[in-house]
Amino acid sequence: MTESQRPSGEYPMYPSYGNGDAAYPPPPSYQPPQPVAAGPGTTVWPGPGAADGHTGGAGHGGGDGFQGPGLPQPAPEPPASRHRARRPVALLAAVAIAAAVVGGGTATVIGQLTDQGTGSTSSSSVIPGTTVSQSSKGTVSGVAAALSPTIVEISAASTAGQSTGSGVIITSDGETVTNNHVVAGASSVKVTLSTGKTYTADVVGTDPAKDLALIKLRGASGLKTATLGDSSKVAVGDQVVAIGSPEGLTGTVTSGIVSALDRDVTVAKEGDNSQSQGQGQGGGQQWPFEFGGKQFNGDTGDSTTTYKALQTDASLNPGNSGGALINMNGEIIGINSAMYSASSAGSSDSSGAGSVGLGFAIPVNTLKADLSTLRAGNSS
Repeated sequence: MTESQRPSGEYPMYPSYGNGDAAYPPPPSYQPPQPVAAGPGTTVWPGPGAADGHTGGAGHGGGDGFQGPGLPQPAPEPPASRHRARRPVALLAAVAIAAAVVGGGTATVIGQLTDQGTGSTSSSSVIPGTTVSQSSKGTVSGVAAALSPTIVEISAASTAGQSTGSGVIITSDGETVTNNHVVAGASSVKVTLSTGKTYTADVVGTDPAKDLALIKLRGASGLKTATLGDSSKVAVGDQVVAIGSPEGLTGTVTSGIVSALDRDVTVAKEGDNSQSQGQGQGGGQQWPFEFGGKQFNGDTGDSTTTYKALQTDASLNPGNSGGALINMNGEIIGINSAMYSASSAGSSDSSGAGSVGLGFAIPVNTLKADLSTLRAGNSS
């Protein structure tokens, strides 16, 4: 055996393993550089495990195997579970977005279908009935088509003669609103629908102080009814439609605007058919009224009542009394009650009578507040 010529202790000796091989050198005393975060496919220096010659602690025969000290190592791939977790989240987000879009669209359609106005009325203060279709809302023709079946012609007979007025159907079994002066003192009342069908009607209740009356058609059912709106929301300049039976011409439609609000209009409190309101087929004077201390269309007499009225320039003529003043959503905002006639200026020729754009209507809120009184058969 040849002996080593190296002096004892010249080189350090390391402990050996059972096979006699020398062990790896001990780890350095300094802290090895830490891996730098990088995306997939990016090489960083030094790579993981450079200090011990292994990758990620794979050890002998495990994982990626031995790479050698100091060699560049590929950055670790993000955990597969992270990719799998992102897919359900993305899917849920897409579903949520789709649901929001569908929900918003549905809400828009529902809002369009249920919208009854343009802010002019409140749903809680509107009595529902026939309304204008969405495609025709805002047009005179649409309002006329929807509301004409709810407006009737009223013929009231008395010992003094016969007068003609109009009315508005508010229940399917024939409750109809009109002016008190149309039916006051009448011994019989006949009502003609827009279809030409005729009914006999009974006077249920009257309120001369408000110039309102309620009649009921005998044996009626399934009638189209009008929507009573909210006159407190009416503004000057709002477009309106008037429907009535001037001079016995059933279902006549005119249009205009609201000219003024809260006009103090005075009319005869008790009906006087000797004046006949001038609303028969033959024309003549219209229902007399007072405004601003002056009388129009004749003498109102000693027993009068004053109410706040809507003024309109929609053409009103003899026979329009008791008919409807309607907004462009198809809601009744007033009951036509008085109109100025040029014949009152001193002309004795009844052919000179006609609308000059000064008409007045009882606000529908006055009617709604009075309905229970009228239905009870009371009068004030």
